[in-house]
Amino acid sequence: MAGKTPLLTASVTTWTLPKAMDAPKKVTITIDGRVIETTEGLTIIQVTDSIGIPVPRYCYHPGLSIVGNCRICLVKVEKIPKLVPACATPVQDGMVVYTHTDDVIEARRSVLEFLLLNHPVDCPVCDRSGECYLQDYYMEFGLYRRRRFAPRLHKAKAKPIGPYVILDQERCILCTRCIRVCEEVAKKPQLGLFQRGNRTVLDVFPGQQLDHDYSGCTVDVCPVGALLDRDFRFKARVWFLRRTRSVCPGCSTGCNIYIDWNEDKPYLAQGQRVFRLKPRYNPDVNRYWMCDYGRYGYKYIDRDRIPQPYRQADGRLRPIEWSEALEFLRTHIEATLREVGPSGIAVLLSPHLSTEELYLGRKLFVEALGVRDIHYEMPTRDPKADDFLIRPDKFPNAAGARLLGLGTEGSSRAILENAAQGRYRLLWLVGQNPVRCYGAELFQAVVRQTPLVVLQTVNWTESTALAHLILPATPFAEKEGTFINAQHRIQRFWQAVHPYKQARPDWVIFQDVARALGLPGWHYVRAEDVFQEMARRLPVFEGLDYGTIGDRGVVLQPEKATVPSGVGA
Repeated sequence: MAGKTPLLTASVTTWTLPKAMDAPKKVTITIDGRVIETTEGLTIIQVTDSIGIPVPRYCYHPGLSIVGNCRICLVKVEKIPKLVPACATPVQDGMVVYTHTDDVIEARRSVLEFLLLNHPVDCPVCDRSGECYLQDYYMEFGLYRRRRFAPRLHKAKAKPIGPYVILDQERCILCTRCIRVCEEVAKKPQLGLFQRGNRTVLDVFPGQQLDHDYSGCTVDVCPVGALLDRDFRFKARVWFLRRTRSVCPGCSTGCNIYIDWNEDKPYLAQGQRVFRLKPRYNPDVNRYWMCDYGRYGYKYIDRDRIPQPYRQADGRLRPIEWSEALEFLRTHIEATLREVGPSGIAVLLSPHLSTEELYLGRKLFVEALGVRDIHYEMPTRDPKADDFLIRPDKFPNAAGARLLGLGTEGSSRAILENAAQGRYRLLWLVGQNPVRCYGAELFQAVVRQTPLVVLQTVNWTESTALAHLILPATPFAEKEGTFINAQHRIQRFWQAVHPYKQARPDWVIFQDVARALGLPGWHYVRAEDVFQEMARRLPVFEGLDYGTIGDRGVVLQPEKATVPSGVGA
């Protein structure tokens, strides 16, 4: 089912066998009749997860400390008189473990019955329905009878506790996962348990709210419907959603994520296609987490989109076809090169472009057209950072631009200032918003002094009203490619939804322009074709392809970053 993490199936793949803290000592244990060699010091549940034996859990999470308070992971161990929690019991040599005996199943049923005594039966209106551990385990263990006839204990429902999170105390099973996220991941303890016995509730500390930078992770780890995402709430059922692997474009960390989307049922949220971003496990980058800045930065994908090319005419923008836009560009580029040469053209690329798009931008403008005034930088308006995932560099591929030799001299502002003085005949801006970054006054001067200002971008912005020609591009969710993060790890992202109306990926636009100019060697069908050429031409990518990059990426050797100076492929 889309949007669900497998629980009691052998396909659990996101939890991997951790490395031992000390020198590894091998032990041999038996689990459900299977003889397994593993590492001393690991817990039973870590071993069962690594070999695909399903053990239920509520309080246990592989990225958090172990508390062992839910007791639904109880298993039977020979020579131990009572059942033991698999999450808190280390393996020992010769240990014999049973995970599905009759007494183990009955113990899990008892835990479920205890948890459901006061749990509200509001599954039809709960946003966790379809990815709730209570639902899954209830169906797994068949606890169909109810032995309580007294009224359920009522607690606070739909209580906002932060800008992104809403709390339903009746649904909470007191697993404390969210508390540990605050303490161990965000380093800001803002949640706690209050009262005693069956009146114990989860809540924020008095006078506080859940507003740290990883508050969305508390929703991710909640196994039931107690903590819900206010942004996603009541927008779509998870079984309507599809899931695509991707990389967060919010900063240079490059957190691995999933895009949950649906473009077949526009009635879900009035045309919204991308519904949420969720962290994807990568032990070398972000583990199980992502920050709120990246999590909620997806809305531009479906808002204020440019549907087709536009051109300024008589003081207003009018829609045109791609054929007209390309012919207009061809005519102007050829005239500029003929009359003033490459010095009449300047280009600002974007560190939001994929590596393949940056490469083709360089191939088109630098190698084929001879442009020398080309840069990629953009000012960072919010340099907020921490010592975990959030970096001050808010661009996913600035490292890729540097490896490709873009922007080694001057700056983007210098290029705009030169354009404002009438130095260029053509200024091409890709993924830029110069009004927001540099001010309206400077960009207005640029437009007055430059015969043709091309803006190739995704959304309507303050700058699109001023540009002479607008080319609609696609965001990361509508194309495939690679980003290179701050550690020089190249990572793949996959296309989730189709391009919006007539928008095209930037690498396709570059190729269309090259073909309009009659340049040879531009015959790419997919972004992978571009990468294969990069691997042939550039030593830093030698030996790589999309298969070897895989799901977790590959660390590059930046000392190999040399780029060709010749023209063409």
